[in-house]
Amino acid sequence: MKKIVLATNNSHKVEEFKKITEGLNIEILTKKEIGLEDFDVEETEDNLEGNALLKARALKNLVGDYMVISDDSGLFVDYLDGAPGVNSARYSGEDHNDEKNKDKLLKELEGTSYEERTCHFKTVIALVEDGKEELLVEGILNGYISFEKRGEQGFGYDALFIPEGFDKTFGELGLEEKNKISHRSRALRALSEKLKERI
Repeated sequence: MKKIVLATNNSHKVEEFKKITEGLNIEILTKKEIGLEDFDVEETEDNLEGNALLKARALKNLVGDYMVISDDSGLFVDYLDGAPGVNSARYSGEDHNDEKNKDKLLKELEGTSYEERTCHFKTVIALVEDGKEELLVEGILNGYISFEKRGEQGFGYDALFIPEGFDKTFGELGLEEKNKISHRSRALRALSEKLKERI
């Protein structure tokens, strides 16, 4: 059985990954389970692909034979020339948090129409393992930024992001419905198909 270490402490991501890979002959391990709970890497690259690989390579150096998976995600708003993008988690500065990030985004979009608030969420997942080519997959979901925060479910920008074809934010849809269509679930499904070829 293949063992894969996830380079995240986010319980939502861990559960999502376990669910999407059910039935594959793999065991999912968290950093905490292998004694590296505090392992972290500063994200210094200027794109999601670079950051995902940066984290995966750094963790791979510490875990021996295990495969390593890392991801990076961002919200790209067209009206803001792609911001917050790769800086989504740190958008509001050094003392950033989810609420401050959302408040800044709403302020930056003041006075815009709904049609001008187009955006997309993107997740990139990197897979690094011994003796094989590094793998990158992505998932993208288009949508709009709402005029106010709506919904208590999820995290990050979920209370502002309205997926294309919906009238509710991710924060209102709830995790189960969100996970069916999200950018991360799309990337995970793509990764699952690649894992089937490798296992």
